[in-house]
Parts: sequence; structure tokens; C-alpha cells
Amino acid sequence: MAFWSLVFLGTLALVGASAPAGPWDAFNYAPTSRTVFPTAVKEVSGSVHNVHNLVSKGSATLIGNGSWVALDFGIEVGGLVSLNFDHVSSTSSIALSFTESPVFISPVTSDDSTYPSANQSYDGVLRVPSPLPTGLWTQPAERLRGGYRFLTIVSTSNDPVTISNVSCAISFAPHISNLRDYSGYFYASDPVSHDRNFLTKIWYAGAYTVQTNTVPLHTGRQIPMVSSPGWANNATLGVAGPIIVDGAKRDRAVWPGDMGIAVPTQFVSTNDLLPTRNALSTMFAAINPLTGALPESGPPLSQLGSDTYHAWTLIGTHNYYLYSGDDAWLQTVWANYTKAVGFLEGKVGPEGLMNVTGLRDWARLGGGGINAEGNALLYRVLVTAADLASHVNSTELSSAWATNATKLKERFNDVFWLPSAGLYRDNDTTTLCPQDANSMAVLYNLTTSPEQADSVSKGLTKNWNNLGPVAPELPDTISPFISGLELQAHFESGNDERALDLLRREWGYMLYTNISVQSTLLEGFTANGSLSYRSYRGYNYDPAYTSHAHGWSSGPTSALTYYVLGLTVTSPQGRTWQIAPHLSGLSAAEGGFTTPLGWFGAKWSAGKRSFTLHVDVPEGTTGIVKVPVAGKVTVNGNLAQSSSDGTLELAGGKHIVFVWS
Repeated sequence: MAFWSLVFLGTLALVGASAPAGPWDAFNYAPTSRTVFPTAVKEVSGSVHNVHNLVSKGSATLIGNGSWVALDFGIEVGGLVSLNFDHVSSTSSIALSFTESPVFISPVTSDDSTYPSANQSYDGVLRVPSPLPTGLWTQPAERLRGGYRFLTIVSTSNDPVTISNVSCAISFAPHISNLRDYSGYFYASDPVSHDRNFLTKIWYAGAYTVQTNTVPLHTGRQIPMVSSPGWANNATLGVAGPIIVDGAKRDRAVWPGDMGIAVPTQFVSTNDLLPTRNALSTMFAAINPLTGALPESGPPLSQLGSDTYHAWTLIGTHNYYLYSGDDAWLQTVWANYTKAVGFLEGKVGPEGLMNVTGLRDWARLGGGGINAEGNALLYRVLVTAADLASHVNSTELSSAWATNATKLKERFNDVFWLPSAGLYRDNDTTTLCPQDANSMAVLYNLTTSPEQADSVSKGLTKNWNNLGPVAPELPDTISPFISGLELQAHFESGNDERALDLLRREWGYMLYTNISVQSTLLEGFTANGSLSYRSYRGYNYDPAYTSHAHGWSSGPTSALTYYVLGLTVTSPQGRTWQIAPHLSGLSAAEGGFTTPLGWFGAKWSAGKRSFTLHVDVPEGTTGIVKVPVAGKVTVNGNLAQSSSDGTLELAGGKHIVFVWS
């Protein structure tokens, strides 16, 4: 693999707020307006006259108690419903129900956003108070429904009621006027999938998922949760808004583990990092001042007792700083950050590994004790902490954390590596080899050789079925959160086509299945594709509780940018960067993202005897180009001569064209 280090000289490029327009825009799921209307009639029961008028803002009449219509918005939406009552009597009445999946369309109940009840006691309906008003009616703010695709309107009296102009005012991403105005894009044709646009569509599905998870400050799920029937989404979520939460329908709270996948998605697609800063500030504001422990989740849940989610907050701090270069914010949290790192290091025993005692986690079973997943996360914390310390000129801390990371890596391999399996085991007392720790080991560079990383990548495929990996640490469950880490691990180990195989299996199912919303991504599902999903205690959610717009499932969005396109930032804001395309059986890809320094773009195409790469990055930045081919290279038509150390200095950073032949 050839590489050059490029120094782009000149003035700093102006910040570009929007990605360039192109054919990829056709696959952006975000609506064109913050007010959306139903696109189809999904189902009708009883007597509903002129029902299809509702798709064109016209009038329809429901006649008779129990008559109903289910309207389809075409994509995941969320917000407040408005409609006009054109004709009512003194005794007319209606109710509304909401669902993400068409499986749960019902005139008597919505899907479940409050309790994961075994008896499927769902949320019920929203009854419009009688007597019905003539003219415009809007759903009460506290009864906001954060995520749904299908709206059912049912007559609850014998008297006719005529309605029109049914709409939803989008509540998510409240600070964004144009939801489609992305600062990044990705575009590639997939020669293997039945839909050649699949890779582009899944990139945008992940981006839109995270948009739906960016919510106003006072729209959290109320705790204690409303007893069925009913729901309330008027709780305060943190110290400031807008704020990023885990799901559109539920839980609607800050979960740092989810952010480990969702925030890289956010960066490469919209670069909308204000909600991330607010979420991280919320977590640090809730630190235990005596112990340095961080909560597992933000308010109003404010759950405690998770060593792994504590670690995810610290990892998320590095992600946010890497993308934003927000020095002022880093200084405000630095004292609490160092205290929180110390909390985890205080759990490292004489054997050199952390003893996990805060057991709450992403849903997995058996995570306590000398556990591989927890220690992999601690290793990532120490590596990123050392980097952050270097940016605040704390050289002693940086050196100490880097040294501790090196020691931890050695002990990790001594204790957890299981040669007979070619994988890492879950803890020091078992032979179970989990999906999470093995994916993290490759992704975070805990493996000691390319051969070991390749062994892990190959071993992880033993968990696969036609729909994706069934996690050994959570039986009968496919977790897109952990699979997002595995996806990156296959790329990191050089098994690019294996990575795309996984992407097509798991995310292809999520995007195209007719039991979901076909625009945003499922929280998880069972090994056979059903909607049931297990909680961290092994308790089975009722299927209607599953979220269909969960940011932790958006792993392909950043993976396609970072690996297939090959473009990453390696220091804050992209002052240094890397382009290392993974061809993955594709013939071409293009895309990019924006940082405060400006636009970072790349476009490559591969022929039988040549490889062409176009680079468009801010002037004044420095980067390394790595390509999976060998041969002579020309830069802007001129034969390149690298210096003795393999570097190539260029004047100017716009529209650089490399050709290998």
C-alpha cells in the first residue's frame, strides 16, 4: 500500500455549510418542509367517505362508531398532529393512534413507548376532547409523539365527523430550518445488492435516523412513566437543547453508548454537533463529585451504575473534540473529565485489568468482573485521554495515560486471548467469545498483529445468519449497535468485502423489511427478524416497544465515509487527515464532509490497470494518502517524486488529482 504525506500551503479555506448537489440528493430521506402530510392511505375500516382526499389535504368523513383510517406518511416522522374539523355535531368524537411499524396499526391503541410490558399493554389512543372544535385543532405539546410513520384516526361516536388538512409539524432538529441541507454526502453504486443504490440509501437512512434523534430540550419521556393508556413527552433532557437522544419514539434520553455510533454519523452527514455538546455537558454536570462516577443515562432517566457507559461518555468527549476542535468547551469539562478517567483507573486491580462492578450495559448479559468488553473500552478511554491531554498541554497526564494503555493492552491479550478459538473470551472464567469485545479489540487496536486481527474477523462470522450476527452475549438477538462496531472491525482488518457482506445482510434487512419504516433504522431484532428485542436483564420487550429510529444502528453511515470512501480526520477539525479507500469490490465512490475548516471531499474510481483519486480539502491542512494499488503516480498530470521519507509537498489544496497506473 503506497502512501504520501501532503502539506497543502496557502490561506485557510472558507467554511462551506452545504455539501455539493448531485444525484445523491434523491436518496435523502429528510422531508423538504418541517410540515409534512400523509402520502397514502394504508388501511380503512368501516365507513369513511372520500378517504383518499386526505392525501391531498382535502376532506373525508368518518361515519359510525369504530370507523377508522390509517394514514401513511411514507417515512419516519415525529411531532405534533394538526387537522381541520370541517363538520361536527355536538356529540362527534375521534381518537388518534400512532405506530412506527405497520404491524401495530390499530384503532384502539398506539405502539408502546412507555413500558416494555410482557402483556403488550400499549400506549392507548389520544382522545380529542369533546365537543370537537370547528376549525384547526393541534395535538397538545405534552402528548408529542416523537417517532411514527402511521397515524390512525378513528370515530368514537355514531355521529359523522368531517376532517381535512391532516399534517405533522416536525419536532426533531428544531434548530434546523432545512432538514435536507446536509454538510456531507456519500454516493456509490452497489454491484451486488438487488438495489444498486443500496449503499447510498443506507448512508442517508443512518443520517436521517440521527436527525430524528435530535430533539428539543423539554420533550423527554416523563419519569415516572405514564401508566397505560397514555404517554407524556414533556420532561427536561439536560442542561441545554437541542440535545441528542437514543431514539425518536423512546427512550428519548441521552445514552452515551448510543452516541458512540450516532455522533460519527452526525459528523459526516450534518456536522450538527451542538446537540452532542449539550448531551456531553449534561453527563458531566451529573458527575458524582466524590467518586467521579458518571451516570449511565441523562435525565429524566438518570440511571446509574454502568462502567461501560461511563467509558462511552469519555470516548464521546474525544469524538466531539476531534470533530469540533472546541477548546473552550474542553476546558470547561476538563476537571470532571480527568476525575472520571480516574474513576475507571481506580477499578484496575493488581492483575492490571479493570474489575467491572457497574453492570448496566447495552443489553448484553454477563458483563461483570474481569470482563473483555469493559477493558477494551477502558483501553480506548486511555488512548483517547492521552490525546486530549496533549491538546491541553498536560504532558504528564498524557504520558501516564499512554503508558497505562500500553500495559493494559499487554494484559488484555494475556488474559482474554483464546488461541483455540482464534478470538477473545468474555472474561477470565469462560470460553464464550462475545461479539462486542472482539469487535472492539480489532477496532481499537488491541490486537497485536494483522494475523490476529484477521483471525478475529473470520471468527466473528461464526455468529452470522442470513440477517446478521446473533450476539453470543445476548442470545437470539441481532444488535445493530454492536454490529456497527463489527462492521468497522472487518474494514480495519482488511476484510472489506466481508464488511459489505455484513452490511448488506443486516442493514439491507432493516431498510427493506415491510415490518419497519424503510427510512430509519431499527434498535434491534431477533435472530429470525421479528421485532422482539431483549433488555439488559434478559427480559423480552413486547414487540411494539422496539424503536424503529435508533441512532446506535447507524454505523454504516460513518463506515462508508471513513472506509469505503476512505476519508477521515486525524486531528481536531481535520488539520490533519487521511484518505485510504477500501475498494470493497466497488468500482467508484465519492463523498465528503464539512468541518469548521471547510469542505473535505474525495472521489475515486478503479479500473483494470489504473486508480484515480480526486481530493478536495482545505488549504493549510496536512494529510496522508494511502491506496490499495501500486505503481507510478501523477499529481495533476505531473509525475510525482516523493522525498526520501515518502513525503510530497504541494502548494494548494483544491482539486488535487492522483492517478496510479
